[in-house]
Amino acid sequence: MNLKLIMAKKAKDPGFGHHSAKNVKGIINKDGSSNIIHINRKFSIDDLYSFFIGLSWFQFFAIVILSYTLLNIFFGAVYLSIGIEQITPSTGNTFKDFLNGFFFSAQTLTTVGYGGIAPEGFTANVIAAFEALIGLISFSFVTGLLYGRFSKPKAAIRFSDNLIVRDFNGGRALMFRLMNSRKTIMLEPKVSVTLSLNEEDAHGKYQRSFFSLDLERDKIMYLPTIWTVVHTINEKSPLYHLTNEEIKNLDAGLYVLIQYHEESFGQTVFQATSYKFSQIKVNMKYTPSSSFDEEGYTILDHEKLSDVEPMI
Repeated sequence: MNLKLIMAKKAKDPGFGHHSAKNVKGIINKDGSSNIIHINRKFSIDDLYSFFIGLSWFQFFAIVILSYTLLNIFFGAVYLSIGIEQITPSTGNTFKDFLNGFFFSAQTLTTVGYGGIAPEGFTANVIAAFEALIGLISFSFVTGLLYGRFSKPKAAIRFSDNLIVRDFNGGRALMFRLMNSRKTIMLEPKVSVTLSLNEEDAHGKYQRSFFSLDLERDKIMYLPTIWTVVHTINEKSPLYHLTNEEIKNLDAGLYVLIQYHEESFGQTVFQATSYKFSQIKVNMKYTPSSSFDEEGYTILDHEKLSDVEPMI
């Protein structure tokens, strides 16, 4: 395989490392997230913000609700232990007294203060004052995180689920498609594609080689619909001397990075993805995903991004 690729110019290591293993997993997941497992990494208090920003919405609200509940359970137990009589007359039932302490804690933590229950003893007042401070700090922290999550510039690119290798302009080409899942127009999008090839040497060890693929177009003025990214398999391509089936069977993958100006945030945003060559479909072409209605408007079908059909 190395002899076949000798004409192709290798790229420098993009930071993934040349050492490899059989059937090694990609560094970047399909959704652009990292696939690296970190060990022996020291956690810093500065990591809290990026940790909470990086959580899914479900995980974020699950942590918020769980933390809120545990705080109220803790302070409810504290009020019970110092004597529930310091905030409200005892019912004679431990569980009901705990619930009174729990709900008083919820009112204090959120600074709602319905007035039905109020601390009377010195100890209860001190605890309630301290809890109110914790509530103010906690909700300020959560509010800041909510703003950060909503205001964080994010790309919303959808990539096709597959790659295709097909005849193209008298030769062959490797292609994939992408589109903006938002209704906004992508301004000045630019894409770069790196081929990662995993090979076994004479000693049974695996090494990775990287190639920056030349594209038919690596940037355009703006994108309102779908962009088919095309790598022409010519003499400069590392895939030139391989048949379509040999390309499909390579232990290889593509790493894709796209950047563009997102008008929703007024900033340049980035998004990455990866493909395995096992996702290649040979001698297929993408089906049209846009059409025109009777009034001449362009209709874009988001569900057809990955649809393919046989070459005629």
